[in-house]
Amino acid sequence: MAGISKLLVANRGEIAVRVLRAARGRGYRTVAVHSEADATALHVKRADEAVEIGPPPAADSYLSIERIVDAAKSSGADAVHPGYGFLAESADFAEACIAAGLVFVGPKPDAIRRMGDKSEARRLMAAAGVPCIPGYDGDDQDLAMLEAKAREIGLPLMVKARAGGGGRGMRLVTEGDDLAAAIAAARSEAEAAFGDGGLLLERALGDTRHVEVQVLADRHGNTVHLGERDCSVQRRHQKVIEEAPSPAVDEDLRRAIGEAAVAAARAVDYEGAGTVEFLLGADGAFHFLEMNTRIQVEHPVTEMVTGVDLVDLQLAIAEGAPLPFGQDDVRLTGHAIEARLYAEDAAAGFAPQAGRVAAWRPALGDGVRIDTGIEAGTEVTPYYDPMIAKIVALGQDRDEARQRLIGALDETVILGLTTNRDFLARVLADETFARGEATTTFLEAHFVGDSLGEARLSDAAIALAAALISRRDVSLWDGWRSAGRTWWPIKLAWPDGEAQAEVELAKGVYKVRLGDFAAAFEISAFENEIVRFRRDGAEETAHGVFDEDDVLHLAFDGAMASFHEATMGKVGEAAGDDDGALLAPMAGTVIDVAVAPGDAVEKGQCLVVIEAMKIQHEIRAASDGVVAEARVAVGDQVDSRQTLIVLEPRAEELRQAGE
Repeated sequence: MAGISKLLVANRGEIAVRVLRAARGRGYRTVAVHSEADATALHVKRADEAVEIGPPPAADSYLSIERIVDAAKSSGADAVHPGYGFLAESADFAEACIAAGLVFVGPKPDAIRRMGDKSEARRLMAAAGVPCIPGYDGDDQDLAMLEAKAREIGLPLMVKARAGGGGRGMRLVTEGDDLAAAIAAARSEAEAAFGDGGLLLERALGDTRHVEVQVLADRHGNTVHLGERDCSVQRRHQKVIEEAPSPAVDEDLRRAIGEAAVAAARAVDYEGAGTVEFLLGADGAFHFLEMNTRIQVEHPVTEMVTGVDLVDLQLAIAEGAPLPFGQDDVRLTGHAIEARLYAEDAAAGFAPQAGRVAAWRPALGDGVRIDTGIEAGTEVTPYYDPMIAKIVALGQDRDEARQRLIGALDETVILGLTTNRDFLARVLADETFARGEATTTFLEAHFVGDSLGEARLSDAAIALAAALISRRDVSLWDGWRSAGRTWWPIKLAWPDGEAQAEVELAKGVYKVRLGDFAAAFEISAFENEIVRFRRDGAEETAHGVFDEDDVLHLAFDGAMASFHEATMGKVGEAAGDDDGALLAPMAGTVIDVAVAPGDAVEKGQCLVVIEAMKIQHEIRAASDGVVAEARVAVGDQVDSRQTLIVLEPRAEELRQAGE
């Protein structure tokens, strides 16, 4: 048996913290790796030792096999856990670890390679009797061949990268004229994400559920499944909410789909924890989608309904231990639902957000679990995935779990960053989801336009911000008194707006007038991110904190915003946007500039492509025009709302305007 004494975790964020916790429970010494951007990250603080492996871009740090293996050697680690993402499904990485004499906590390299190539995986599954989606998985990747096969398969059609996962390198084609562009876009994204532009084609099955089965296998020939998870609530093929068990699966179907998952694992002599993913139709027919040869983001829901610690078992299997139970011992008790908390702006097309976490107060309570890699002061950068936490709730039944998760989201406070917290709560409260009827088309059908917007700031929240900022700047009140003024004007600004208010301080009460709205706040305490005050005779609570730049991050009355006081010129006025300017929706790296000054463009035309947090975002023209300026080039790092392209009207439009 290959014992482990010191484990290096080749990952970051919440999964690194999760693996470190399991390793500590087994008595291992632990080693974290980090990029320059993550030097003070939570996973670094939780490990016994830490090794810096390179600059912020993942390609130069977390994706560098050589640097991670060198870190393991220099630290004296004898095993490596890859977490998920990054190198977790890299057969080359597994081989490099083994060649260096390290225990790789995961399946054999051959299993990773065979299941990582989705084309080969389809062929293997068909041979093992696992149902597969009709499609093309051949080696001929010529455009003409792909187009011919697409015509044979028929529309709608999925174009998919044969390597990697996470929803990257995937395009849905519903119109024949869109096929060539979809192939080019999927190939480009796959090459950038996985270094492999190979594609496969599959019939798009339409309104299905995404159901996956957790499997465990040891090196002694034992393979079991731990039931299924439903991951149908997805956006752009990225999972948003997951649950176990699936509301669409009964005992007979669970047995059938579980046996298919076990057959899939055995077909590649699998070892460790893995997930076999299926598409499930309304008629109960299921088809193999792919196998993820690693621990999954959503593994906590399976742990909560089975009582099994999957990461601990990964480590035990890597040491050579047999599974401590058989298939008949697996029991599912209760229901668990997980929501992925992202630093993103739902109202702005789910644009990733970057910035410093001003305050973090995760929910507590029975049946609630929070897995996170952040704390107050953590810098969320544009270099990595924007997921910052997983909030999970367990209930005796599905509705209790759902209600507990809504409550946990409401109680979770994160200040300083825009997140999808309120969007998640609205999804969980939706009637279709509550009935257990959500499919893979659920989000796009139910959450578009205004339904994506975050809660609007109330007048009460703006007024409270005015009171708190006035309370902090006590030096102003001396001047107000000496000037004999009763009310003093204060101008508030926040990312989406500004307001002019008036404040009066009398006998410890801050009276605020905001247009036709008026309120009086008697503030009794403001500490540890909690604001307690009396308004209209009632005791109320808000969450807030001032950062080092005197910006007030405040959550109250169902919304969160970051306010600064612009009255006294403490914060410079932001420069106005250029007329016709196209702004970056998030911080990221420019990977393509498709136009140059003088080019005529049409509304909807892609002008710039930005990569942020591993996803490519196309910036398109909002109207017809001519490029007056291109202010960025390929390789540039840009900030949120930075001007990328400036358009001006075409000559004929100017002439018509003059007429």
